[in-house]
Amino acid sequence: MSFLDIHDLGARYGSLRVLDGIDLSVEQGEVVSLIGPSGSGKSTLLKVITGLMKPDRGRVTLAGAAVDYSNRKSLKAARDRLAIVFQQYNLFGNMTVLRNVTVAPTTIKKRNRRQVEEKARELLDRVGLGDKLHVYPDQLSGGQQQRVAIARALCLEPEILLLDEVTSALDPERVSEVLDTIRLLAKDNIAMLIVSHEMSFVRDVSHRIAFMADGRVQEIGSPEQIFDNPQTDRTRDFVGRISRVGH
Repeated sequence: MSFLDIHDLGARYGSLRVLDGIDLSVEQGEVVSLIGPSGSGKSTLLKVITGLMKPDRGRVTLAGAAVDYSNRKSLKAARDRLAIVFQQYNLFGNMTVLRNVTVAPTTIKKRNRRQVEEKARELLDRVGLGDKLHVYPDQLSGGQQQRVAIARALCLEPEILLLDEVTSALDPERVSEVLDTIRLLAKDNIAMLIVSHEMSFVRDVSHRIAFMADGRVQEIGSPEQIFDNPQTDRTRDFVGRISRVGH
C-alpha cells in the first residue's frame, strides 16, 4: 500500500463541485507534482488532505490508517505525519527566525527545546539561512522568508511534505533560490506532493506528475509521458499551450 492513498475523493464549495472523484497515491520518498489550469482543484486537494476543508465523499489513507476528518483524534494523528507550506509564508513577525522554526515542535508537540533548536539550526543551515537565526521576518527577502517556512515545516519531522505554489508570491529573481532548496529536499527521501506552475522545475524534480482539470486527475505518469507523450486530449492541449507560452 502507498504511504498516501486517495480514493474517489470529492469536495464542494457550497453547490460548486471542486473535487470530483480524485484517485492518487504517493509512495514513501516519492515526489509527485500536481499541474493544471487555475481552478482545477490542485490547492483544494492539499487543503482536503490536511483537513482544512472536509471531503464529502471518498477516502484518504496515511500509512495504512484511514483519516476520519470528522474525528479530532484521527485528524490530529494524520496531521502529525504531514506538514504543509503555503504560498504565503505566515511567519510570526514578532519572533526571530529560530523561534519561528522551533515554536510548533516545542509548544504543540512538547519536544525537548534544546534538541529542537539543534535540529532547527541544522535545517536553517541546509536552506542557506544559518546566519539569519536571530533576525526577524521583516528583515528578510520574500525568498528567504519562504525558505524559513520550509525549514519550519521540516522541523515538525513530517513523513510527507505538501507544497502549495510556494513560489507564486515571490519576485522572479527569488524563485530559483526556493526551487533549489526543494531540489535538495527531494534527494533526502522525503515524500512530497507539490502544486506548482514552474514547469521546468516540476519536470526536473518529480517522479510522477498528475495533470488535473475540472476537479479530476485527467492523467498521471512520468515527466517524460506528461510533457513529451501525453495520453489524453486535455493533457495534450495544456502542455501545448504552456509550451507556446514558454517560447
